[in-house]
Amino acid sequence: MRLVKFLLRYYPPGIILEYEQGNQTRTKTIDLLDLTEKSNIYELVAELQASEPLITPAKSEQITKLLLKLQSKLSVPDKNSYAHYKTIRTHVLPVTNVSFNKSGSKFISGSYDRTCKVWDSHKGTELHVLEGHKNVVYAVSFNNPFADKIVTGSFDRTAKLWSSETGKCYHTFKGHTAEIVCVTFNSSSTLVATGSMDTMGKIWDVETGMEMASLQGHSAEIISIQFNSLGDKIVTGSFDNTVNIWDVETGHKISSLIGHRGEISNAVISYDDVLIGTGSMDKSCKLWDSRAGSCIETLFGHTDEVLDVCFDYRGRQLLSVSADATARVYEVGSYKCVATFSGHDRE
Repeated sequence: MRLVKFLLRYYPPGIILEYEQGNQTRTKTIDLLDLTEKSNIYELVAELQASEPLITPAKSEQITKLLLKLQSKLSVPDKNSYAHYKTIRTHVLPVTNVSFNKSGSKFISGSYDRTCKVWDSHKGTELHVLEGHKNVVYAVSFNNPFADKIVTGSFDRTAKLWSSETGKCYHTFKGHTAEIVCVTFNSSSTLVATGSMDTMGKIWDVETGMEMASLQGHSAEIISIQFNSLGDKIVTGSFDNTVNIWDVETGHKISSLIGHRGEISNAVISYDDVLIGTGSMDKSCKLWDSRAGSCIETLFGHTDEVLDVCFDYRGRQLLSVSADATARVYEVGSYKCVATFSGHDRE
């Protein structure tokens, strides 16, 4: 193996090694989720050299400069202020979901008018109208970080793959027998996963449009679906009160997370693949060990249904939002609520 170059990844923090093996160029990602402005970069370089053969002593100076650059980026104070920027009249019928590309320069919107639209975020102008579905377009997603493709899921029981640059439809994914309500790409943009009210998830090949696997095991509607960062597992949340973890290659169920007493609203996996966070209509959140499939802690505090959850990129905090009109931030290590945001009048 021969190292060709280093690439920085600012969010979440990490480096990408591009190297040659045989006649092929490959990449390897090293996550640096614990990197902070107080980290000792020279000690970190020594640790990387000890664990990664591609990072030889001859590359010490280069990797040190890159990590110092990455650290300085993390040290820049957040001076963002937020205010109403623009109102965009998107569709003639209600909007179901929106999704941004990684840079925030574009976003897409799905609607009851059976279309998905691509927008310029800064100008507020319509770039493309993706037409072809025969019912509500409910789920939409970019293939971030590339953002050259879009997947849409519809109540017409199909999903479609589109070019975000031209609006061309590449494939129509057929196989579900009920409404599709969640869609996602894997991190390398080679696979699409869909979840449906027919209780099944499906995995599709982006290049060929063929179905690769059918995820069967839930007894009620699947309402959330997510690949882990490596792309070898999928996590699904269901109205049957459970979360399932699946092997992507085989489509077999690895484990079921059982413990909630109400429908799952969302299930998310931390970037390092260690934790799964869930929100439920039973007014609680739970943290799970993704490998053991066991519940680590139940997080209480909301007085109404928990509608959504997400991790920060380090997997150190879990944010929840609820029908009680509040949002809460929990520290993963202590399981304590460290912030409550209130001010909304309704869920």
